[in-house]
Amino acid sequence: MTAVYLPSQHASVHDLPLDPDSRARVLAEIVAAAIDRQQADGNFEDPAADDDIGDMSLGVISLLALAWHRGAREQRLVEAARRGVDHFLRERVYRTDNPGEPFLRRRDSGLPYARYMPGDGEHPFGDWPSTVWAMLHAVNIVDLGEGLLTEKQYEQVIELAAGYWSWLTEVSVFNPQQTANQAIGSIAAALTLARQLRARGRAAQAQQIAADARRLYADEIRARRIVERGFALPTEHGAGHDQNYVPISLTFLAKAYQESGDQDFLEDGDEIARHLETRLSVRGFDFGGPRYSEQHSGFEGTLGLRYFGRRINADLGRYLGDRRCAYHAVAGNGAPSGHFAFATVWLLQDESDWHRRGGEPHLTPYSVRSGRTSVTLTSQLTPYVVDSADSAVIEAVADHQHGIGPLLRYPDGSRMLLTRPLGPMRSQDAVAGRLAAKLVTKPVVTRDQAMVSVQQLVVCDGERVHLVAVLDRSRLPGDVAIEFLAGLPYLEAVDGRQRKILAVSAVADPKPSTPFGLGVAGAVLDTSGAITAGGLLIRAAAGLRVVNPPEGPAYFNSPRTVGSTLEQVSFALADDPRGYGDPDSGWHRVAGTNLVLADPVPDAPAGLAVFVVCYGPSSDPAGYRATAEATADGVHIHTPGFSALIGHPAGDEHGEPILALTPHEP
Repeated sequence: MTAVYLPSQHASVHDLPLDPDSRARVLAEIVAAAIDRQQADGNFEDPAADDDIGDMSLGVISLLALAWHRGAREQRLVEAARRGVDHFLRERVYRTDNPGEPFLRRRDSGLPYARYMPGDGEHPFGDWPSTVWAMLHAVNIVDLGEGLLTEKQYEQVIELAAGYWSWLTEVSVFNPQQTANQAIGSIAAALTLARQLRARGRAAQAQQIAADARRLYADEIRARRIVERGFALPTEHGAGHDQNYVPISLTFLAKAYQESGDQDFLEDGDEIARHLETRLSVRGFDFGGPRYSEQHSGFEGTLGLRYFGRRINADLGRYLGDRRCAYHAVAGNGAPSGHFAFATVWLLQDESDWHRRGGEPHLTPYSVRSGRTSVTLTSQLTPYVVDSADSAVIEAVADHQHGIGPLLRYPDGSRMLLTRPLGPMRSQDAVAGRLAAKLVTKPVVTRDQAMVSVQQLVVCDGERVHLVAVLDRSRLPGDVAIEFLAGLPYLEAVDGRQRKILAVSAVADPKPSTPFGLGVAGAVLDTSGAITAGGLLIRAAAGLRVVNPPEGPAYFNSPRTVGSTLEQVSFALADDPRGYGDPDSGWHRVAGTNLVLADPVPDAPAGLAVFVVCYGPSSDPAGYRATAEATADGVHIHTPGFSALIGHPAGDEHGEPILALTPHEP
């Protein structure tokens, strides 16, 4: 089958060289390409673009202004910039209402705005963010372009920026798409404009704009944040975290703080950054969002990731970004695209360094990381991303239930995943050498109304991830089968890209068997306890099998969906599959995926079901032995690399979980 790749997750963004020579070379290349491909009428837009057009030319001009500010004095640069401004002021400044615009509070204002698409009535829904981007370009031109433009042009750009702010806040509903990164961008632009007006003796106007910006941030953005995993996040399309928009918000918050010194911007950026540090796998992979589930940002989020990564001492630069547009977006003709050029301007001016990894092993309330391994957990403390051997295993779906954990199978064929807590959860962390561990205890109620305390242990040893589950078998009906749902092997890193895993193989020393296609409806692969998925080896201390989902659009990796990414399937199941729906909601409408199922450890203590699964490099031996024994202190788990004591579910005298971790010498 044709390989399937995630379109916009490539390498970690901190791999992008940002030394002065690299930045100077990139800026020179940008300028040369822009001037060489400028259209006869002065237009800098991408001739092949069909959207995001209204701010393009102004963005390219801001890049020329940066080169001018850095000392480039070629006459052709001056001529190109001035011709470009003339074209933009003549052809791309709109003062009549766009037909079909649904968000205007004031009709026929005559104030300037930028269009998402130039034609009358063509997608006016996008005009608000296009105007934000155009304003950001304009204030950058004011900062950098004095002397490059004529005096008249320069003054016109200042007035244009002021007019844009008035349109955004007086004529249009503020933030009509409920997309916080755009709104924060407008605040950063307004604070920059206020500084520029203050410097020109227009103190009263500057003070009013700055006050309005701070009020809008407090009332329309900050007050509407939602709490996710304990962190307050700005809302993107009505929800919180979004893979593409969150890093962009960080860039805007960094800029807003630099302009204002307002501590709220720093504190809010720190919240987002800590949330990202919790979510991102060791390689920077994650999924989820109300608009973009797997489309990670490119250069536009880099400044914010670096700025706030330093502040919280986290390697946010491991974030897998879109390396097709490292410093800037490229138009179809090879010229720079001016869209998002403000981020390029700021990035090329920034001389700070990344905070690199340190303090291993590392634990947060929702993640465990050591060496080249990590596990990320949901708000319900259920693993949903296991990262090992440069591969990602994600939550599987069984009968509409998402997660990784113990699974009950009833005689009628229905299943119940024992991961949804009914009541408070408790967790305990432990570190021993290279080992990092988290023990989670959850009260779970079965469909038979039996309360079961499920204990699930995550251990990362730097090269492998070990998942252990312990529960009281005697609390369950005798005719119910218990398995461990070990997730869905999803991605492997190949040549700087993330490639979907389409087949696995059973392993019996010394080599894997014939590949088993994950897209064959209803197929089952039984093994003695090990499978390979690309460079990843998944081993269980007992039997291991793979069960494929049936045919149908609601089944991930069915014959109909095996050629699609998670995000694509999620959009197809969302309320509006044309790109405006919520892929998170679509993902939760998935009825089933491939299931990797492990059997209980055969010699577990009486009355207990114990599972042990290991995720590691395919070079490991296929056999994996783990044992469990009951003592007065709890259950002792022994694996080749460590031993762990999992205390009684009731915990210590204060109800806290008991966990002891002992590494084994190699």
